[in-house]
Amino acid sequence: MTASTMIHGALVRDLTAHGDARGRFIETFRQEWLPPGAKEMRQGNRADRIAGSIVGLHFHRHQADWWYLLAGRARMVLHDLRVGSPTEGQTMAVELTEDEPRGVYIPRGIAHGFSAITDVTLTYLVDGYYDPNDELGLAWDDPELGAEWGVADPVLSERDRGNPRRSEIAELPPFVA
Repeated sequence: MTASTMIHGALVRDLTAHGDARGRFIETFRQEWLPPGAKEMRQGNRADRIAGSIVGLHFHRHQADWWYLLAGRARMVLHDLRVGSPTEGQTMAVELTEDEPRGVYIPRGIAHGFSAITDVTLTYLVDGYYDPNDELGLAWDDPELGAEWGVADPVLSERDRGNPRRSEIAELPPFVA
C-alpha cells in the first residue's frame, strides 16, 4: 500500500493483475488494506459516466470510501477539508486507468470527485449505508483548490453545479487522528 504524501490518511494501492489466455483477475479490495481502526465497508456502489463528465466534489462527515475503476480512464481529485489535519487545504489528483489497476481509500472529511477522461465504470465501497444528511458538496471549480480536471467543457449534475466554495462552508469537518 502506498500512503499518500499529499493528503494525510488517503491511501493509493497499486493492484496486481493476473492474466492468461482466458483474461485477467484482479483482487480489488481487502479490509486489511485499510488503515488500523478503519470501519468495515458496508455498501457497494457502481457509477457509469460518459467522457467529459465531472462528479463532485463530494464529502462526508461520517463515511469513508474505497474506489476502484473497472473500465476507462479517470482523474480523481481529493481535497483535504479537515480542520487541524496536517494536510488541511491540500489538493491532489490520482490518475485511474483500467490498465494500471489501483484502489483508493478516502477518509471521512476529504472532498473527492473524478472527471471521466473516457467513458468510465467505477465501483466504490463505503463504510456506512447511504445517508442523505451526510451527502455534502464542494465546488469542483473553486479556485482555492487549484484542481486540474483534464476536461474542457464538463458535463455536470445540477447538484454539482450548485455546490459551495470552500470559503462558503460554515462548518468544515474536524480532523480525527
